Formats: sequence, C-alpha cells, structure tokens
Amino acid sequence: MAQKDEHDGSVATETVPKQKLKRPTLYKVLLHNDNYTTREFVVAVLREVFHKSESDAVQIMLHVHYNGVGVAGVYTFEIAETKLKTVEAAARDNGFPLRLSMEPEEG
Repeated sequence: MAQKDEHDGSVATETVPKQKLKRPTLYKVLLHNDNYTTREFVVAVLREVFHKSESDAVQIMLHVHYNGVGVAGVYTFEIAETKLKTVEAAARDNGFPLRLSMEPEEG
C-alpha cells in the first residue's frame, strides 16, 4: 500500500512478496476393459467426450483391450470427474458395463 511521506511529498511503496502459484493436481481418466462393451462404443466416447482423433481413439481402445486398462486423458479434478460421469452415464444408457476410474498423475 502506498503511503505519502510527510516531509517531501514523495510516495513510499511497500514491496509485497510474490506468491508462488501451485499448479493444480492433474488426474488420469482410466478406461477398464470388459468383455461386453463394444469397441465401437469405446471409440465413440473417446472421440466425443475426450475429443480424440479417430486414429488416437482406436489406438487407445486397442491398448485398453490388450492391456486391461488405458488412459483416456489427463485433466484437472473437476474436468476428469465430469468426463468420467458423462461416459459412465452414456455407457449405462446404452446397456454397457464400461468402467472408468481416476487417479492422480505422478510427476
């Protein structure tokens, strides 16, 4: 806050230390393989909800299929949670048991 010096009319300023802003924790949204959800549905949600290209969506879907789990995307907590709930609702509405989870990104 600026204060007026009574003697010579100049203004003295107080230096406030800068606060370091902490980056928000990022979360991975994970897709889990099952034997019922179609590959086409998984590719569709990767494209529509996670905004992946066709080739990236197919690559992620195949990774999930062969490895059991894969990363759909990495987001702040609120966005990751919203995407997870959106996909779970779409899967449920289409009769699929697709399971998703979130975990903090390391590093």
